Amino acid sequence: MQLTADQLNRALLDRQSLLQRRPGDALAAVRSAVAVQAQSPASPYIGLWNRVADFDPADLDAAFASYDLVRGNPIRMTLHAVAADEYRPFREATEPSLYAAKLGGRIAESGVTPSEAATHAADILDFATEVRTARECEARLAERLGTETAKAVWPGIRQYAPLLRVPLGGPWSFNEKVAYLAAPDRPVLGDRDAADAALQGLVLRYLSGFGPASVPDVAQFAMVQRGRVKQAVKALGERLRRYQGPDGTALYDLPEAQIPDADTPAPPRLMAMWDNVFLAHHDRGRTVPPELRTALIRNNGDVLPMILVDGRAAGVWRSGPHGIEATAFRPLTDDDWAGLAAEAEALTALLTDRDPDVYSRYHHWWKRLPAGKTVTLAPRLGFRPRIRPTGRSPP
Repeated sequence: MQLTADQLNRALLDRQSLLQRRPGDALAAVRSAVAVQAQSPASPYIGLWNRVADFDPADLDAAFASYDLVRGNPIRMTLHAVAADEYRPFREATEPSLYAAKLGGRIAESGVTPSEAATHAADILDFATEVRTARECEARLAERLGTETAKAVWPGIRQYAPLLRVPLGGPWSFNEKVAYLAAPDRPVLGDRDAADAALQGLVLRYLSGFGPASVPDVAQFAMVQRGRVKQAVKALGERLRRYQGPDGTALYDLPEAQIPDADTPAPPRLMAMWDNVFLAHHDRGRTVPPELRTALIRNNGDVLPMILVDGRAAGVWRSGPHGIEATAFRPLTDDDWAGLAAEAEALTALLTDRDPDVYSRYHHWWKRLPAGKTVTLAPRLGFRPRIRPTGRSPP
């Protein structure tokens, strides 16, 4: 069976609870989403606000505080929030990639081999069975390697070792201060058989939240070699259903998973920075129009907070001194703008109690964006909303 681009888009939005907000607590919502991007501490909150009916941020606070949800780098070598019981299998699945990427390079230049670095990482894990600051961990390394070598190897070791970020408070449970705690259910490291077995499980979990998808899609999400994904897909055999994508690419899915109709309505959303709906596929065109990709996903990896209209990125939003404003890079209807305004009103309530200027450190990108139509969706008290064009007409 061949699927259209619109069917794939709607399937993704449905599994990510973006066609309709669903009831549930923070733990269930993160589990349903598989993993929620958490590079910015605010993003899991805005991500769940987009997905959970009557979302209460205090529920996410409590889940982080109890370690029912944990923040670490089990997939794609960057920070994600995942259910605590899924951290270990996810991290084991990505073990070979992390070993190759994080225990070489600068570490090797310092004279420490990858195997030696792995030994030092194991020592740091033993040291971090209680909460440790980054400075304490680096000092521990310095006792064994000397100060300069410790500075060189610590960045790789802290990204390789299965260390969890400790919630230290602030509006989004985490702040600029960093402390670490070893994962209580420590992943198996350096065992290729364990990694390959775990990858099969990760493929199934990935498809539950992002399928149907190709081998390159899974590899992109997990940041693992495509060859390993091919082996995992082959091993799963009849546990997967096969489709064809619009261009004939082989796609895989769970047999019981449903594919919504291509014309299923997709309501507008104000998405978090780095939301996985934009990053979890090799083919970013599933949600990001190719002509907008370089504007919305910057060369340094920053993924701007996007407006999602009819299931695809249409522009960006930001919160500033005047309120929440959106800039669209393609024409939107009056109904589209009204829907975005309603979303902005609800998001304002979340941000007002937490951080009204969320993501403000990334506002420098706005000077480099293409022209579009900018609308103040949810003005702050005392500010008169305005609609203004920016530069030339939107494409």
